[in-house]
Amino acid sequence: MEKKVLLRIFQWVVALLACGWLVYRLVTYDAWSATLSQLGGMGWTEWLALLACVALMPLNMTLEAWRWKTLVPMSWREAHRQVYYSKMAGVITPWKLGEYPARAMLQGEWKQTLSMGLVGSATMTLAIIGAGIVALAFSPNVLALLGGSYLYSLLAVSFVMGVVVLLMPKMLRQWAQVNGGLLWTSLLQSLVRLVCWCVQLALVLLALGGAAHLSLREIALLTPVYYLLVTVTPNVPIVEVGVRGAWAMWLFGTPNAALAGVLLWAINTLLPCLWGMRVTVSAPSADRPDTRPS
Repeated sequence: MEKKVLLRIFQWVVALLACGWLVYRLVTYDAWSATLSQLGGMGWTEWLALLACVALMPLNMTLEAWRWKTLVPMSWREAHRQVYYSKMAGVITPWKLGEYPARAMLQGEWKQTLSMGLVGSATMTLAIIGAGIVALAFSPNVLALLGGSYLYSLLAVSFVMGVVVLLMPKMLRQWAQVNGGLLWTSLLQSLVRLVCWCVQLALVLLALGGAAHLSLREIALLTPVYYLLVTVTPNVPIVEVGVRGAWAMWLFGTPNAALAGVLLWAINTLLPCLWGMRVTVSAPSADRPDTRPS
């Protein structure tokens, strides 16, 4: 009983810290006037695009729950609970390192959960880098700005990560059951989630007029490049909003694109965290299976 009480206290501490950090970000955000001005000038088409982006947020989180449920068998309800709760833990830790330990805490099986978290993180990163490299290959102007050596560095990083992922079944066999089929499934699921992110970003850019000078083909190529740049740029939660806005402005070339990057961050981070506050007080799912490897 004492262990359960301590667990609940810790869950509330994480929730309150995440809430405090989000409030701090909203209070200290220095571009509210530009954001409100842009929102006030939007027509019905732009509002529909923004609402469509917001509507895709639950799909985005469901895709992550799908990935997580594939790696660690559990009910859909429990997968959603862990994903939403870990979102809060991620925003208050450097490089979102708290996400998988938060899931492990709810799961109650640390070694297997952290091992599968490593698999999920590696396949998501590999999907982002791989898609970004392909997009860069068809974006000569952006590649010229970044420099050819940047692409070669990414190829080297992608190769190393690919080797590490392929070695995971042996590396993690002490703590979890990982095989090639699971790795490929997780990688494909990661690509599907990345597509959802790219569609959301394109919708926000359309809503705020952040890429009016670009064709649909250019937007389709630049959105995975954006996520590539955000992923490989070292950042911590306290500056993540600024990093996303800066890369969006640099890549798409307009101040409105920076607003789009910040607004999309709010949709995919602030809203899930608010929902995470709700699931924090919910009871653990009773139908969660024992996932310890035999």
